[in-house]
Amino acid sequence: MHAQDPRRRLPSVNAVLADGDTSALIARYGRGAVRAAVREALETRRLDGESEENLHEEVARTLASGPVRVLNATGVILNTNLGRAPLADRAIAAMTDAAGYAAIEWDQKTGERGSRDDHLDPLLRELIGAEAGIAVNTNAGAVLLALAATASPGEVLVSRGQLIEIGGGFRVPEILELSGCRMVEVGTTNKTRIDDYARARGEQTTALLRVHPANFTMGGFVESTPLAEMVALATEHGLPVIDDLGSGLLDRATFAFDEPGVTESVDAGADLVCFSADKLLGGPQAGIVVGKAAAIGQLRRHPLARALRLDKLRVAALRATLQLHRDPAEARREVPALRALAEETPERQERARALGKALGWEVVPCVARVGGGALPGHEIASFAVVAPGEPEEMSQRLRELDPPVVGRISGGKLLLDVAALSAAEAHELPGLLRQRD
Repeated sequence: MHAQDPRRRLPSVNAVLADGDTSALIARYGRGAVRAAVREALETRRLDGESEENLHEEVARTLASGPVRVLNATGVILNTNLGRAPLADRAIAAMTDAAGYAAIEWDQKTGERGSRDDHLDPLLRELIGAEAGIAVNTNAGAVLLALAATASPGEVLVSRGQLIEIGGGFRVPEILELSGCRMVEVGTTNKTRIDDYARARGEQTTALLRVHPANFTMGGFVESTPLAEMVALATEHGLPVIDDLGSGLLDRATFAFDEPGVTESVDAGADLVCFSADKLLGGPQAGIVVGKAAAIGQLRRHPLARALRLDKLRVAALRATLQLHRDPAEARREVPALRALAEETPERQERARALGKALGWEVVPCVARVGGGALPGHEIASFAVVAPGEPEEMSQRLRELDPPVVGRISGGKLLLDVAALSAAEAHELPGLLRQRD
């Protein structure tokens, strides 16, 4: 019996490491990481009574289970599960340059200590027209810092229609509570007027908060209070207005999206405007706050600012992305998310046709989305190739490629939407499938 037990035929860890097929994995991931993956795979097979069949493939999948490169054929351009905005080449190069020792808090001219805010503040002031700006790790962190530094421990007025939930189950009321503020709901779910804010204001009121519902739309019998009216009321009573825009569109006029722009909020007089860097800005994950110098100064001095600050790599990537936005036309060419959003429908159709011809697969029209909690009602006319076979099986097969390919199942078919695929990625895809075969 023991002689036929497949567990007795399992190789040793050293034997697998000496196998020629493992050398490429060692070169890519390092001997220590490969050794640990091999040991784990062998121990699992001994416990389950399995043989060494497909051992190398299992080890390779384990090693590649981190944040590896993915081809996004989901049709969702800012796909949160896939890291939202892909970085521009200049941003990637900037991160590479900063990966070693970098002048993140050192003034090269004077040789003295500097501030990491100095890398971003001038660009934010230039691009947006705000008095000052600061960046932290996420937009949720930006809103938390803004509330904690300027409004805690008082009462913050916010419309009932803006008590939204963002990705991962985080809710605006929870962020308010964590900041040390007390939330006061005003208006109703579908209608909030300036009189609602005026009636709710009291001795304990310390700020007015507006939250843009970036991940859903509300229609029908609705009304919201213009930001300018909120600013006028707040100014009359010496209160700050904090505007959480979320999606990070710098200027509505420049990029022609039906989304409030950061410049509009600054021009309307908001003391602090918070937005994401990895959505419509097309940069790395970060939360940006711009506004009045006095209010930004309060944020910089608050202890949370250090806890939420950006590391050198994200500072470098964000700075490079902001520099691209100095020229909107260049930003649309060089920032992948903006390039995908600005692309004309015939270009997507031609890319899909070429991909379908190379694969021998059917091409169908479809609708792509922006995603990432931005422009929720915006539809993008796109095209996809239809993968043959059983959708779930084919989806798994594509996920096992190197790099993995992620599509979407719709109407009982697996679609590979080209909206978020660059021309180079679409050209790469047929070769990946042939290698697998």
